[in-house]
Amino acid sequence: MQATPHLFIEVIVPLPVPNTFTYTAPAEFQSILTPGMRVVVPFGKQKLYTGMVYKTEAPPPKHYVAKPILDVQDDAPVVNESQLRFWEWIADYYLCFLGDVLSAALPGALQVHSETKLVLNTSVAWEETELTDREYLVCESLEAQHSLTLQEVSDILGIKTIHPTVKSLMAKDLVWLHEEAKEKYKPKTAWYVQLHPDLHQESKLQEVMNKLSNAPKQTALLMRYIELSNFFSGSPDAVAKITLQKKANASANQVSALVDKGIFVLEEHIESRLELVEATQGEKALNAEQQKVADFLKNELREKPACLLHGVTSSGKTEVYIDLMKSYTEQGKQVLYLLPEIALTTQIIQRLQARFGEDVGVYHSRLNQNERVEVWKNMLAGKYSIILGARSAVFLPFETLGLIIVDEEHESSFKQYDPAPRYHARDAAVMLGRIHKAHVLLGSATPSVESYYLAQAGKYGFASLTKRYGDAKMPVIRTADLKEEHQSKTMRSHFSSVLLNEMELAFQAGNQVILFQNRRGFSPYIQCTSCGFTPGCTRCDVNLTYHKQINRLKCHYCGYHRDMPANCEQCGSPTLELKGFGTEKVEDELQLMYPDRKIQRLDLDTTRGKHAYTEILSAFARQEIDVLVGTQMVTKGLDFDRVGVVGVLNADSLLSFPDFRAHERSFQLMTQVAGRAGRKKDRGTVVIQTYQPSHPIIQWVTENNYTAMFESQLAERRQFKYPPFYRLIRFTALHSDRDLVNAASGYLAELLRRKYKDRVLGPEYPIVARIKNRYHKQILLKLERETPVKQTRALIQRALDDLQRHPDFRKVRIIPDVDPA
Repeated sequence: MQATPHLFIEVIVPLPVPNTFTYTAPAEFQSILTPGMRVVVPFGKQKLYTGMVYKTEAPPPKHYVAKPILDVQDDAPVVNESQLRFWEWIADYYLCFLGDVLSAALPGALQVHSETKLVLNTSVAWEETELTDREYLVCESLEAQHSLTLQEVSDILGIKTIHPTVKSLMAKDLVWLHEEAKEKYKPKTAWYVQLHPDLHQESKLQEVMNKLSNAPKQTALLMRYIELSNFFSGSPDAVAKITLQKKANASANQVSALVDKGIFVLEEHIESRLELVEATQGEKALNAEQQKVADFLKNELREKPACLLHGVTSSGKTEVYIDLMKSYTEQGKQVLYLLPEIALTTQIIQRLQARFGEDVGVYHSRLNQNERVEVWKNMLAGKYSIILGARSAVFLPFETLGLIIVDEEHESSFKQYDPAPRYHARDAAVMLGRIHKAHVLLGSATPSVESYYLAQAGKYGFASLTKRYGDAKMPVIRTADLKEEHQSKTMRSHFSSVLLNEMELAFQAGNQVILFQNRRGFSPYIQCTSCGFTPGCTRCDVNLTYHKQINRLKCHYCGYHRDMPANCEQCGSPTLELKGFGTEKVEDELQLMYPDRKIQRLDLDTTRGKHAYTEILSAFARQEIDVLVGTQMVTKGLDFDRVGVVGVLNADSLLSFPDFRAHERSFQLMTQVAGRAGRKKDRGTVVIQTYQPSHPIIQWVTENNYTAMFESQLAERRQFKYPPFYRLIRFTALHSDRDLVNAASGYLAELLRRKYKDRVLGPEYPIVARIKNRYHKQILLKLERETPVKQTRALIQRALDDLQRHPDFRKVRIIPDVDPA
């Protein structure tokens, strides 16, 4: 009999390593293996990983002996060919590895993890071996169960330190350690009650009822089941056990009694963790401008790789999106609708599900790992025609993708910072559209300079909505000169007289207020007025922020926290003063000023719970909150009827940020938050508090003059070689030894200068040079847009490899970030 020849397959392992790895496929797997299937593979001496089949029929490896795969996890691919092509582009463009992309793309619960188990050696008579009490207890337990996890061994012995016992048993050849692959995903199950099949005839059921005549509670339970199961329809439904118990006011024991009597049968059903919603709304008519834009885009999207829709705030861009979605889904195409924030997603989910019902799937970071797996599996089963999600939704397994919508495309939240791949979902969406031959629509009231430039240059299509929906008027935007207010002593704490007067008018009219302050916490720092000392983080080069609610100082970079000191740690003086203000202080002071008003914060501290966003925004929509105080979360595309006033409390902190995008971002943030005001009949008012009322950005915001801001920024970026004319790649060197970071970053900069010369800037320390006890130093590389991606990748990887080969710099971590936000 002829032996089956080896089949070598190339596998992506979820590790940040440059190469894929070659494994052999045992005969029983050879006929079923396909790219995109998950396989369990050994890696190193003991570890097991979920690998992804990348290529079949690969050549045998030259430098190592291929190990066999241990198992195949799927009957069909969970990742399709288009996804693998997309992964390749992500890895090349963003200077990372396919293993990084696999880790980011595949839900964690779809990846098996390696579990160490203790196994009894049955060929040795352990009862005849001299053992300690602990060793005897372990062997006895193993004989009963064959294998135990190390945690189970610890629980049996009642101690945490089990290594001496395990090591002794292994030395006596009584046990060995075994690595076992275990999938993390667990389907959600529930017990259902079904009437025994023999009792489906009414005559049989009547006999049972007669027998239960002396058991009134069981009779009532059976009657309630008959009602809930639609018994007389001819095909009774199974009823959830917990539902039956609640409806019948019965106990689990009563259900069990009917099971024991052969009347009920219990069945375990797999249930979805995802909420199913039926469509409740019909089509909403577009106004004339919206219809014109929608019709134009349907034609333009066929001609251009992407189109930009520039619509003023509250112009009804979402209704245009919905009209386009309908036209694509009617053609049997899938739609991906990307949003930058979960806060936005919450509102849009309700609108889309009301229109499209169960055809809408939702995918974002607030879903737990099991819920993400269920969305993924539903995608493979073709259950969704529309996916609404945050940036990670670009990795889902689309089969018939026809349209990608990137709403609020200017948002920096679309950029992934850590870990790799550090992709930008907007740009990745454009490439995803190219791979699927799908159309891409970018939308924003304040487009990014890069996207608007591509539209003006004719590379993207372009359409605009210039009027608010329903003839709503743009808000009146006023500036409050803080310098004048302080001089005339009309400031109350951090609130100008202009803002307070407008808030009072809003309250009298029954309207709500949104206040934007781009700092959370109570005070950004505390300072001793005697010696000037300011408490800082022990692990980062930043001041500690005071949070009044918990009366602690916190670091917003590493999470370090400590109690608020009573006296200065340097001079012992009790003269500690709170400096600056964050959202918590704004909320606190407003509550003192308006004790009868409901004040609520919307920031990272108040939205840590899974449903916190939804609860706060729903309460605001129901007008249960008078004033919503928040960070950038309140600047996003939220839509509320009764917002009369919006206040920007400290515009200058935005303008002074040391970044080439600072003025663009300031314009976007202020315009976006201003757009929350007066979105229906009443004209809203926006108050911008600033020491620089004549600053060009402030002026352009008050005039809603995007074009002036764009032209100003474009001229600067052309002069100084910034996007959209150049691509940026930032390299960050990290290590706990400052001198080592200095030397390594200098060495890498010289390697890069050999090829790129004066386009290499730095190395320089960033604003915060030490985070989590690791020093950071950065190098900036400016590249012409036309530079080929693969060539750039090869040259940069060569420089990084040279650095890693240097004996002094092997422990220095280098993070490349392409198109840093």
